[in-house]
Order: sequence, then C-alpha cells, then structure tokens
Amino acid sequence: MSIARDGNTSRGSVLAFEANFDGLVGLTHNYGGLSTGNLASAANATAISRPKEGALQGLAKAKRLADAGLVQGLLPPHERPHLPTLKAIGFSGSDAEILAQAWKADPALVRNVSSSAQMWAANAATVSPAADCSDGRLHFSPANLLTMPHRALEASQTERSLRAIFADTAQFAVHKALPYQPLFADEGAANHMRLCANHGEAGVEIFVWGRNGFGQQETRFPARQTLQTGEAIARRHGLAPARVLHLQQSRKAIEAGAFHNDVVAVASLQVLFCHEHAFEDRLGAYEAIKRACDGLMEVAIVEVPEAEVPLADAIKSYLFNTQLLSVPGEDRLVLIAPEECRENAATHAYLETLVASNGPIGRVQFVDVRQSMRNGGGPACLRLRVVLDEGKLGALSARAVLDGSLYDDLVAWVNRHYRETLGPDDLADPALLLEGRTALDELTQIMHLGSDFYPFQRG
Repeated sequence: MSIARDGNTSRGSVLAFEANFDGLVGLTHNYGGLSTGNLASAANATAISRPKEGALQGLAKAKRLADAGLVQGLLPPHERPHLPTLKAIGFSGSDAEILAQAWKADPALVRNVSSSAQMWAANAATVSPAADCSDGRLHFSPANLLTMPHRALEASQTERSLRAIFADTAQFAVHKALPYQPLFADEGAANHMRLCANHGEAGVEIFVWGRNGFGQQETRFPARQTLQTGEAIARRHGLAPARVLHLQQSRKAIEAGAFHNDVVAVASLQVLFCHEHAFEDRLGAYEAIKRACDGLMEVAIVEVPEAEVPLADAIKSYLFNTQLLSVPGEDRLVLIAPEECRENAATHAYLETLVASNGPIGRVQFVDVRQSMRNGGGPACLRLRVVLDEGKLGALSARAVLDGSLYDDLVAWVNRHYRETLGPDDLADPALLLEGRTALDELTQIMHLGSDFYPFQRG
C-alpha cells in the first residue's frame, strides 16, 4: 500500500516537511524512579546510569535520521540540579551549602531537582503546524507537566528554549504553559497526534486525555492529561473545531503502565498505528477519526490486536513509542523502534508480519536507546515533531538543526564533560553541579543560545 507523501527528498521543491527536535540527554541522567505509573522507571530505580552513553546514544539516533535526509533538530538540556527551587523552599548559603543542606534534609528532594527528564522532548510542548492555525503561524504550548514534581520544574526553561530557537514572531507563536492547576494538567505532544494528507496542508489534530479535570481520578496510576488541556490548547492555537478531536485514553492502558498516549499509539501522515486497547471507546474513536478526516484524506488505521501483542508486551517493548516517518526514497512509512522490540518475541513476530504485508508501514529500523528505555522513554519520547517549510527553517534563530559539523561538536562536548556513570548518591556531589554549569555554558556557545540562557548565567 502506497501512501500520499509530500516528498521530503528535495526540500527546495516541497511546501512543508516534518522535523524532529530531539532532547539532548543531560549531565545528571539518573535512575531516580520518580515517575509514578512509569513501570520501567520504577523497575530501574537506584540503578547506576551512564550519562555519557545515554547522550551519545541519543545523538547517534538523531544523526541516523539526519543522514537519511530528514530535518533533525536538537533541544538543549536544562540546568540540573535546579537550585532556584531549593532556594525558593528555604535553603540558603553558597550553592554547595544549599545542595548539602537539601541532601541532609531529604535526598528524594535532591533527586527530583536533579532529574534529566527533559531529555524526553515529546513532553516539552504541543505543536500545531501553521496550516492548522487561524493566524498562519506555527504554535507551541510548553507543557506544565504538573503531575510529577520533578517535571513541573521544566516549563519555564522549555519556553526559553523554544523562544531562543523559534524567535521570529512573524513565523512562530510560543505561548506560556497553561495554568499550574490540576484542571489543566498537560504532558505535551505525548498525548497529541496529527493526521494529514501532506504536512503542509490542513490536518486533523487529536488530543488524547486520561481524565476529565472536573471529575475524579478513576485509575490507580495517575491519568496525567486532562480533557480541558486539549480544549484550551486548541483554542489558543486557533484550530478549526471541525478538525479537532478529543479522545479518551483507555483506562486499561493507563493501569497497565501506558502513562502517555504515545505508549499505545502513534500517527504520521494518513496512518494511525495503535494497540487495540489504546482508546476507551475503541470503535467510537475510529469512527470519529474517519469523520474528521473525511474530505481531507483516507485514513489508514493499523490496529495491533491484543491476541497478537498483549498490552504488557507492547508497553514493555515500547512498540508504539516509536517514530513513524516518511523517509526520502521510500513509498511506505518507516518505523524507528527500540532494540527491545526486536528482543521481545511477541512484538518482533508482529513487526515481521507487518512489514511483509502490503500495508502503509514498509520497514522497521531498530535503534539502541537503552539508557532512555530504562527510565521509560523510547525513540518517540526523545523527539518533538515540528512541521516547517523552507521559510520557517531559514527563520530559526539558533544552531539547532543537526548537520555533520554540529554533530561532531556535540559528540566532542559530551566526551569532554559527561560522567561515565552516575549513582543515586552522586547527585549530592557539589562537583557535579560545577561540572554541569561548565558544560552548559560551553553548550550555549556551541548552539548560539546566548549568554543568559540558563539560570546560573543570569545570576
């Protein structure tokens, strides 16, 4: 089955293309087990992490896509540990003294302010392409991530990152995060999908929610995204109501450890690839998608049956937390999957059958992102999808698009500054704080982010 495409092979002749902006793995990448409902994170709590290996794995994945002819961008890591938070809650003195006081008072607190979870750029923001927005600009809404304390620290620096890279207000609109209250709990693009005939044409945006903010929590694990969040973002982005859907995530999936929709579903162009238990009202969701897409495209729904891939296997292997891509020179979509999908018998057997069929997904490419996977983040977690055209690509304000030169610079930077290993107690080491600041100060020069990008640079 051949799918409609927008020809990413020659960017000079296309209207628009989908770029992926991956989060750079931070210097404090560790296994704190901080994310309730994320089974992989909980299983690996207190394990020894390998920050350098994680950063190099992430860069290698990004380079592979850039080498395939796709536009690949990068988002810088945040400063961690986040001392402004510790100062705000009463710790004082020198930076080293603040860190020591906080560790003595509550090591769990230091682990939260030292999280490198911002590496998962799919949670950074929700993005609506210009073709969908009433003002013709590309819109970003940074996620408030308020459900988890360690992630709720991220929104202001994410906004600063987006404003540094997408600074041209004639082309881009970067909003502030939604209000920090449970009614508007927002986890970003991990709960957002888009279907379209071509990236540069109007599409259908799908917001997936786990709970109604005015109702009661109905699952044992947190349902992190609210219905009201999607409604608010659709309004502020100026989306046409007829081309917006708000679908409820399956309670069964949340209870099984699918803390975000992108653990059970992924979409690209006209294709929705999902598990049988992705949506609470499965048939109703499919019918609503087909109605919304009517007149724009013929949507292809590739549903993976529970009988072939049990939900537990899909979540353990991150079968759906994959990148579904239109690769230059290929008539069918390519699925970028973690090595764990090859190692899991059920998912590997299913993927072989999928590729052998004449469906819209024609090839699977496996990548090693084990440092991310052990904390509960697959290839899709590491990227934020941004639809650009040549004008918008040329309007970017920082050195954030990966090419051979930037890749070499970043690999050398990682090798200079990142630790080989990091244990839970290493987060109390004041030297780690200084190492991080030295590295991040250099990174702002490499990526042309300005001299006041991080809190420590602003005093």
